[in-house]
Amino acid sequence: MKYLHLFLVLLIFQCSPSSNQEPKDQTTTTTSPLALRSSPLVSFDNIKIAFTDEGQGDPIILLHGFISSGNSWNKSILKKALLEKGYRVIVPDLRGNGESDKPLFPKAYSNDAEIKDLIKLADYLSLEKYEVVGYSRGSIILAKLLTKDQRISKAVIGGMGLDFTNPEWDRRIMFAKAFGGEAPLNEMTEGAVNYAKSINANLKVLSLLQHHQPVTSIGELEKIRTSVLVLAGNEDIDNGTPGDLQKHLSNSSLKIVPGDHNNTYKGQAFSDAVLEYLGEE
Repeated sequence: MKYLHLFLVLLIFQCSPSSNQEPKDQTTTTTSPLALRSSPLVSFDNIKIAFTDEGQGDPIILLHGFISSGNSWNKSILKKALLEKGYRVIVPDLRGNGESDKPLFPKAYSNDAEIKDLIKLADYLSLEKYEVVGYSRGSIILAKLLTKDQRISKAVIGGMGLDFTNPEWDRRIMFAKAFGGEAPLNEMTEGAVNYAKSINANLKVLSLLQHHQPVTSIGELEKIRTSVLVLAGNEDIDNGTPGDLQKHLSNSSLKIVPGDHNNTYKGQAFSDAVLEYLGEE
C-alpha cells in the first residue's frame, strides 16, 4: 500500500462583476496548502486553472459537473477509495468554476477551451497515460477529450445519456438562456438557477459554460477506441438514456447502479463499479 495523502480542499464559487469586455488581468487563484502539488496551471490563454494532486500511484483525473467544482469529489466515496487503492488523484476546477479563473467574455469558453485546459494539465504533469472519471457535465467534457487525447487508457462516463451529441440540444439551450436572463425560468430551470444564486455562483459564467459547451457528434463517438464504462443511476435519464450512449462507443460497457442524477456519484455503488472496471475489485 502506497502512502496515502487524504486532504480536503475547499473550493467555492466566487462572484465577479458582469462585463462583456475581455479583462486585461485574470484574478490570481489560491489553493489549499495541504494539497500535494496544487499550484494553479496557467493554461493556453493565460487563464489560471486550479487543481489538486494527491497520492503517488497511477494517475486518474476526476471531472466535476455543472454548478460545481472539484470539491464535489470530496463528498464522494470514490475519491477516498481511489487514494486508498494507491492512485494519484488529480482533480481540476474546470474554468469558470471553483478556484479557477472565471472570465466573463465568451471567447474564454469557446472552441473547446476546457478540453485544451485538460490536455495542458496532462502535459504540465507529464502524464504519459492516465484514466479519467467524469460525471454529468464532466462526462460531456470527457467525451470530447477522448477524441483529442490518446493518452487516456480508460474512461468512465458517469450520469450521462446521448442527448449532448445534439448541437441544438433543447435542455442545454434552455439552461444557457435561463442563466443568462434571456428567458423566464420554468419548471426545469428554476431549481438550478435558485441553487446557483444560493451559493453565490456567477450566473453569467454559468450561461457561457452552457452556450459554449463542447458537442461530440455520434460520428466522433463511434471513432473512439479507448475503453469506456458508461455508468449511471437507475433514476437518471434527464440527459438521455445511458444505454443509447453506450451503443455508440465501440469499446465500452454499461453499468446501472441505484441512484438519481444528483447523488449517484457520491455513493458506494458508483465507487464499487468504477473500481471493478479499473480492475481493483
